[in-house]
Amino acid sequence: MVVLSKIYTRTGDAGETALGDGSRVPKPSLRVEAYGTVDETNSVLGLARLHSEGEMDAALARIQNDLFDLGADLCRPNMEADADAEYPPLRMIATQVDRLESEIDAMNKDLAPLRSFVLPGGSALAAHLHQCRTVCRRAERLSVALLSEEGCNPVAVKYLNRLSDWFFVASRVANGNGDGDVLWVPGASR
Repeated sequence: MVVLSKIYTRTGDAGETALGDGSRVPKPSLRVEAYGTVDETNSVLGLARLHSEGEMDAALARIQNDLFDLGADLCRPNMEADADAEYPPLRMIATQVDRLESEIDAMNKDLAPLRSFVLPGGSALAAHLHQCRTVCRRAERLSVALLSEEGCNPVAVKYLNRLSDWFFVASRVANGNGDGDVLWVPGASR
């Protein structure tokens, strides 16, 4: 359990931060960029929740919790050392990805197929969900680079990939099941 009794520690004043295993790295390291962008995704998701209610809000709350799990996963390198850790590290698991897929399928079944790309907008919730999608895609790109360069949990990358799709489909639901989608009209302003 995390106990935060003092918020500032001064340990990062020289531009380094501690990872989940206690090792220190420069703040602009790829791993810190990846989990920091997951945190940014969670922050913009908090803004989206200002406009959500009911089951949509409950789903967004579950995702916010997942994103903290994901940050905990990405901030701990060296998955090989997990078995020897004093406490089992929190890692993303396939059932979290499966849940997103199931929710995407359920939301998508009532949506008409798209005949054009969707521009970010429509309702306030949809616009915020599009912002969530784009920040999530950046977190995914950084996590893919992390997987390739230093290694990380591949399920974390899958989760981010599915989550950005989830945000897209949810934005259409938030736009009256697609009725309020703002569609791209190629070359319309030439």
